[in-house]
Amino acid sequence: MLRFIVDTQLPPVLASFLRRKGYDATHTTDYPLAQYLADQQIRQIALTEDRIIITKDDDFLDYFWARGAPPKLLKVAIGNIRNNDLIDLFELNLQTINKLFGDNAQVVVFGHNSLVSY
Repeated sequence: MLRFIVDTQLPPVLASFLRRKGYDATHTTDYPLAQYLADQQIRQIALTEDRIIITKDDDFLDYFWARGAPPKLLKVAIGNIRNNDLIDLFELNLQTINKLFGDNAQVVVFGHNSLVSY
């Protein structure tokens, strides 16, 4: 089963949704420094706890292109969206996301109408 850490700019409700779906998911607010965790600290948590980072932050994708994985990354390229709509998109695409990472994708870019894996 996939394990996730949801980055600060995404809502904690996303981690709650993933847990309800049976995934091991945390949010940066679950850690002592919460929203003040630096990107490097989030990457370290992901490495230590074997988690996939879910983020909207392009810095994580830039880091991946420069350094590669680990950690694995789910880049949410959706822009501003209501929490309920975000959860609905994850609901529709979670099975495919699971399959892509299960097939050894290192990065998945998740858009409104697309999932692209690398």
